[in-house]
Amino acid sequence: MASYKYVGDRGILVEFSAEISREVNEKVRGLDYTLQKEELQGVEEIIPTYRSLLIFFDPLSTDRKEIMSEVKSRAESIENMTFPDPRIVEIPVKYGGEYGPDLEFVASYNNLKEDEVIDIHTGGEYRVYMLGFTPGFPYLGGMSEKIATPRLDSPREKIARGSVGIAGDQTGIYPLSSPGGWRLIGRTPLDLFSADREEPFLLQVGDILHFVSITEDRYREIRERVNSENFTVKIM
Repeated sequence: MASYKYVGDRGILVEFSAEISREVNEKVRGLDYTLQKEELQGVEEIIPTYRSLLIFFDPLSTDRKEIMSEVKSRAESIENMTFPDPRIVEIPVKYGGEYGPDLEFVASYNNLKEDEVIDIHTGGEYRVYMLGFTPGFPYLGGMSEKIATPRLDSPREKIARGSVGIAGDQTGIYPLSSPGGWRLIGRTPLDLFSADREEPFLLQVGDILHFVSITEDRYREIRERVNSENFTVKIM
């Protein structure tokens, strides 16, 4: 059963569970999809997380009790609804070297060879549970514990945009250059966030990602095409 509570004078928090799981996140995704599609009067912003949904509304254009009732009604009906299948997105990555300076450490920490780390990482299927930290940063579920590695003791002051990292049993991608403490194993030439695009975010909550290992030449080729806006991400 979901729980509902007001957050300030313009927010409603719907919590589906205390656990993080694919099943719980499917409920978050379902309610998010329903509310986005129906465009309830007064709803201004919807923020999905691992296991909850935060809904902001305009208290001057809608009654808070009425909007709460509408949200509850839809949340209690999602079990019987059919939603579109998640997008499957292919993320090219150049692993190791200057693109992934921590790949050697991740391999050593887990008693693996670097190629084995790459094989395990590219062999997984990753769900985008939520976006946050910086615009478009995907928090992904599904990484193998075989390559789980602790964060850096001291975060780097600057990490290149597109860097693919590991922190504990999670993996993620830095959309923008920023400080960070994740172990970097590679870098994608794709732009996960661009304020100049009609749709700034490349990824959506609920997407399924597949990482694909590429050569440095292929990385540069894709990067040039991304810069010239002549590259379309592969979505299946």
